[in-house]
Amino acid sequence: MEQRAQTLDRESDYDRYKTLLELWSKENPIKTTKLQVLLAVNALLASVSALGDGFTSDKSFVYAAGFVFSLVWTFSIGRTSLFQEAWNRKLNKLAAAYPDDPSFHIHDTRRECKESPLLLQRLGGIPSKWYLLFVPPAFAFTWLVVLVVANI
Repeated sequence: MEQRAQTLDRESDYDRYKTLLELWSKENPIKTTKLQVLLAVNALLASVSALGDGFTSDKSFVYAAGFVFSLVWTFSIGRTSLFQEAWNRKLNKLAAAYPDDPSFHIHDTRRECKESPLLLQRLGGIPSKWYLLFVPPAFAFTWLVVLVVANI
């Protein structure tokens, strides 16, 4: 009877694990899309700003828009990253309950990454959350500086 209960618990936990893994993995394309759109919009705004006489006070609305859009993206990407981190923590808790069952460790690729070629480790080893979380506020700050300097 106890063996049956353990089997049911494991099956239930594995179903939860699969659901969390799906939620966790779905955040990646969302973050990528948000970053690509952020880069495209900022490139467009910078191009528009540089036309004509360059960065002048008559284009302050463009600089303000760049600041606001980048600030909104900061919070949007931050929220997506927060949820992915929450899913990851839940995955890790379930995995810890089954240390010898590889089915509960699919999301953990640390060992496999350490076995990859050194070039891939160096170029691909920076967690995306670092540039995802710092690029949008960097753009916001840059637009704010341009706005202030253009109006001095």
